[in-house]
Amino acid sequence: MARLIFIGGGARSGKSAAAVARAKNFSPPRVFLATAAPSDEEMRTRIALHKKERGLSFETMEVPLELAAAIEGRGDASVIVIDCLTLWLSNLLFEQRTDEEIMHATEAWIEAAQQHPGTVVVVANEVGQGLVPMDALSRRFRDAAGRVNQRVAAAAHEVELRYFGLGLTLKNDASLGEEQ
Repeated sequence: MARLIFIGGGARSGKSAAAVARAKNFSPPRVFLATAAPSDEEMRTRIALHKKERGLSFETMEVPLELAAAIEGRGDASVIVIDCLTLWLSNLLFEQRTDEEIMHATEAWIEAAQQHPGTVVVVANEVGQGLVPMDALSRRFRDAAGRVNQRVAAAAHEVELRYFGLGLTLKNDASLGEEQ
């Protein structure tokens, strides 16, 4: 039974911890699709710390760009965690992808998640509640993140917003994705 859970919020709001905690309720195999690129020493340290925090109960795959293919290739997983869409979007922008290509890639991984026999838990940052960015690339990023997040929220069975380590359920359609 395919199920898509979307967890969003600001930086350090507890999104990733909530996603991992939810995923630990599933039996193995559990797959963690990490979108962060180990681009510098600080990021490599963060990645290592997050891997250690998850422990051995997750298989971690580094997937900076091709989320749809990664989901399609792990039909054996009871649960897949994607962390995070915001870094994935940054990776696409650095690859010079157009807004149309970004939305096409978004639709592709959403479709793969909807076809996945298990549950997919997706984490993303909410970046639209701050000031309007000063430069064009930052505004493009903010706008693209808003469009991607809206599309994922529309497709998701559950949507949770995290603040201060607490969750607020915005959507919980238990009937979506259930087979009759």
